Amino acid sequence: MKKILATLSFAAAVLSACTDKDASAPADILLSDLRASVEEGKILFGQQDAYMYGHSWRAVQGDRLDRSDVRDVCGKNPAVLGLDLGGIELSGPENLDGNPFAMMRQAAIEHYSRGGIVTFSWHPRNPLTGGDSWDVSSDKVVTSVLEGGERHGVFMQWLSACADYLDTFRDADGKRIPLIFRPWHEHTGSWFWWGRDLCTEEEYLALWKLTYGYMTQERGLDNLVWAYSPGAGVDAEGYMERYPGDGIVDILGLDCYQYGEVPASNAVYSEQLKETLSFMEKLGEEHGKTIALTETGLEGLPYAGWWTEVLYPAIKDCPLAYVLVWRNASDIPGHFYAPWPGQESEDDFRKFAAVGNIGFIE
Repeated sequence: MKKILATLSFAAAVLSACTDKDASAPADILLSDLRASVEEGKILFGQQDAYMYGHSWRAVQGDRLDRSDVRDVCGKNPAVLGLDLGGIELSGPENLDGNPFAMMRQAAIEHYSRGGIVTFSWHPRNPLTGGDSWDVSSDKVVTSVLEGGERHGVFMQWLSACADYLDTFRDADGKRIPLIFRPWHEHTGSWFWWGRDLCTEEEYLALWKLTYGYMTQERGLDNLVWAYSPGAGVDAEGYMERYPGDGIVDILGLDCYQYGEVPASNAVYSEQLKETLSFMEKLGEEHGKTIALTETGLEGLPYAGWWTEVLYPAIKDCPLAYVLVWRNASDIPGHFYAPWPGQESEDDFRKFAAVGNIGFIE
């Protein structure tokens, strides 16, 4: 406990210096743009790894990274591009899904130059066991990376590698481009080593604050917009149980997927989503935060009308900044969350994309 309290004390000192933000910083400009978009009634559409690969193709080095299954279907680009940092901590050339880090940077910068928004999740390896993010064989992992823990030094090297990479995302004038950074997500479940049953509330908060303090204060990354994204299946109290604090969170997010047979699961998903977004809207108002559906989708899209009959009715009345569906894997049959030419929901997706308040970019 002393180690945790020492880390929290250190983090508090760091954060007191971090909360006085420069309104002209890239992160604050993006937040202002998102708020303006919400006020206009827009919900931006996004997809994970959209330009890196699709259902039956994969980009290669040298390509202009502007193709996506989304564009192939509706003729427009997703407004939000999701990418993942998993593997950056190992200093290898590719992330956990085989995306070269250099190509991810290229895709992000090209997307930003077209007027798009970029968001990063991070699925780091398990620093204690050597397993992946889903290795939950020990409940001592978070403790081990905090100040005084046996893996603290290694973890700080991981944060350094992550910061080094994020600092390379710059426009043609050499200025950092804004990035939504979404670490330690879905912590309300217990399928990641930082999940609810794998660490205490104090440990989780210390992990978040250590990450924030290092990235912002020590490394000066003023381009990061910080997103907090619990998983679905919690009430308002559970959602906020491990909330890091208004000074170090910019976006209240939610990861909510549809599971089960369709059409029976359609109503279950839709009602859960509407209920959760309803209390998130109130929390956003109370805490002065933008809200977003940071991950969602129905794997394989077996229901042809999913976009206009299930997803859109659940989100249309909520002031969401964006909704991001997961990836279309080229190497795993059936693992896709957006339609591709010939997929049974493509016609319905075009209708969804044509709705006036759903935002794409050209």
